[in-house]
Amino acid sequence: MNNTFLGASVQPVNIPLGPVLTIAGFVLCLAVTKDKRQFLWWLFPANSESRKICCRLGTRVRPGGSRQAWDWLSRLSLLASLMFLPLSLLWQNAANAARELVIQRLIFVGNACENEEQRLLEKVHAEEERAHQSILTQRVHWTEALQKLAALRTYLVDMITNLDDQGLVRAEQEIFERTEVAEGILEPQESPKLNFNQTCVQSPLLHRLWASAVLCCSQEIHIDEKTVSPHLSLLEDKKTLTFSPKKAKVDLDCPERFDHWPNALATAAFRSGVCAWKISVEKSCAYKLGVCYSSLPRKGSGNEARLGFNAASWVFSRYDKEFRFLHAGHPQAVELIKSPAEIGVLVDFAGGEVLFYDPDSGTILFSHRETFREPLYPVFAVAHQSISLVQ
Repeated sequence: MNNTFLGASVQPVNIPLGPVLTIAGFVLCLAVTKDKRQFLWWLFPANSESRKICCRLGTRVRPGGSRQAWDWLSRLSLLASLMFLPLSLLWQNAANAARELVIQRLIFVGNACENEEQRLLEKVHAEEERAHQSILTQRVHWTEALQKLAALRTYLVDMITNLDDQGLVRAEQEIFERTEVAEGILEPQESPKLNFNQTCVQSPLLHRLWASAVLCCSQEIHIDEKTVSPHLSLLEDKKTLTFSPKKAKVDLDCPERFDHWPNALATAAFRSGVCAWKISVEKSCAYKLGVCYSSLPRKGSGNEARLGFNAASWVFSRYDKEFRFLHAGHPQAVELIKSPAEIGVLVDFAGGEVLFYDPDSGTILFSHRETFREPLYPVFAVAHQSISLVQ
């Protein structure tokens, strides 16, 4: 392709690298050599027979054939070293540049993490102070309320003790008003502000870094063959599910098997810690990925066994170009610029969060918080071509 600069057509020139590096090495050696004339005479003599060397007896003799061969081998060795010296310098410079780039980027990431840590800790401290002040304010309020109630109680006891029946009848309205005041004292003041606001620690940067780090140590997941729907086939590696519109001949009486919806579960559940796995979905336009309780029904065509349409499953769903998060029959649309080739599923059991992540773009597709009360199984569904677990 021609490159144009200021209206002129310039053809790219291919310069052979070997001769250039040889000349560069020769110039470099010539520059660092003190006796340049002796160096040039030794490398390019006018006549090798005219060059004399000293023998052990100190007399001048002319070199023989073996000496000439040795001289030429020495020259060839020097030329080879001159050729590879610039190459080694280039390789060393490239390695140093790559090393420096890694160090600079890690330093940048470290500084960003330190700044984010400082910002979040300051927000936590400010929220803690706010909640503490609210509690102190409430304590003062309840102290004053108790004092008012004690005074009102003393007043009512005195009236009942000292007044006769006619006096009590005349004081009925006053007693009623005092009772209404007492009921108002017992009403809580600003009770929502007494709670610590967990949203103060939300950080997109921390969320993405956490997801990326967890996915780097993803678990080895296998699909349980006994749960696979008759509409699905499982490869021998127990990692790839392929959809077929025609039901396979399998044992539908198996209690673990889904008999209608194209679902499958992993072999093992987890009940603590942080777990993560990745699924390749680039071949499929209809799938569901997520987690479910072991109590999820396996039989029938109702919503009880349909992923995302009951309280026992949480899934990320794709149908054609529509992406959604599904739970308890309440779909939430997820807007994506492009379809992910892989999806990472992360579950923080203790933290109560299930997260769907695109490893290629580093994007959090969707995050949902939930208090999990039963062990969770990785769950899969596919209604077009195939999906595969990846390590």
